[in-house]
Amino acid sequence: MNIHEYQAKELFKKFGVPVLDGGVAWTPEEAVKKAEALPGSVYVVKAQLHAGGRGAGHFADDPEGKGGVRIAHSLHEVHAAAVAMLEHTLITRQTGPAGRKVHRVYVEAGARIAREFYLSLLVDRSVGRIALVASSEGGVEIEEVASRHPEKILRVTVDPASGMSAFHGRRLAAGLGLKGQEAGAFGRLVEGLYRAFLALDSTLIEINPLILTEDGAVLALDAKMGFDDNALYRHPEVQKLRDEAEEDPKELEAERHNLNYVALDGTIGCMVNGAGLAMATMDIIKLYGGSPANFLDVGGGATKERVTAAFKIILSDPHVEGILVNIFGGIMRCDVIAEGVVAAAREVSLNVPLVVRLEGTNVALGKDILARSGLSIISAENLADAAEKVVTAVREAA
Repeated sequence: MNIHEYQAKELFKKFGVPVLDGGVAWTPEEAVKKAEALPGSVYVVKAQLHAGGRGAGHFADDPEGKGGVRIAHSLHEVHAAAVAMLEHTLITRQTGPAGRKVHRVYVEAGARIAREFYLSLLVDRSVGRIALVASSEGGVEIEEVASRHPEKILRVTVDPASGMSAFHGRRLAAGLGLKGQEAGAFGRLVEGLYRAFLALDSTLIEINPLILTEDGAVLALDAKMGFDDNALYRHPEVQKLRDEAEEDPKELEAERHNLNYVALDGTIGCMVNGAGLAMATMDIIKLYGGSPANFLDVGGGATKERVTAAFKIILSDPHVEGILVNIFGGIMRCDVIAEGVVAAAREVSLNVPLVVRLEGTNVALGKDILARSGLSIISAENLADAAEKVVTAVREAA
């Protein structure tokens, strides 16, 4: 689960991570009120989305205009910026060409910036540790920095047995060219972020940019946080921050039916039982020249109703041009899958090629149900056969 910048900054404060004063607003008038309560006369108005690259993005109705992060030198400019953002669609590298509608903005006090940095905490699964990644190239997409200037990426990992120590912060600070009080402030900020990461079962904390002000303060100018969905039951205060409007409707519907679904950008919908088999199915679709439209694991104990719901979710994606159902029935029975597929196909008036590969418990009964359905279903004997048939069928249909 991800949260908005303003929400992440409220969590930062609880762990002693310094941020600028600011407030969230849903209307231009509210944005002005939030600005009136801030120190100084320079403000920054930021569109709140679960996507990066807001400042470099553009609004769909003003492709040549400013992005989703704007500096305002008066309350009038705060109002104008909020009007230009609220209920308008912002397009960034991470939103895709469709963009996302902005429903709220964050109004923050301005700052005199001396230097900008990049800082993140994430789980390095290759070593089973939390990694701290920093760069002197703040305000720039970290992928671009890694590609063009890999030597500017600093990285340290924290041994979970000993935990965070002062030397972790000192090592990064030295690499960033921070000394004395600046290095000390940076170290305290890193320690606060590490405590937050552990305490909240976070999967990612990213600050881009982290800034050094002209008076020597180190502040989180941006804030991005992600959390382990499986640990949210331990953090009801974090779960309340969820914004479903920022999530894929198909994924939300899948969650309601206890389905593991992730939308992708391909054209072949997949319904599989078991995460490993689902990954293998997507791989073999790519091998035969196709592209998966989703990851969908119906689980080992799915009912006819859940299978029907899964089928509908796949077909709700307008990019789906074919479907591959790949079931190996151990706990899951092939006849249950077949009944769900037939019921869903009839209910939604299936109009794309459907390839089904069944193997395992009650496989003969499952194949018989499909054969007697009267539907145009392509049967496959094995996974390679299924992948080849669905890719071919999609191409022929096109």
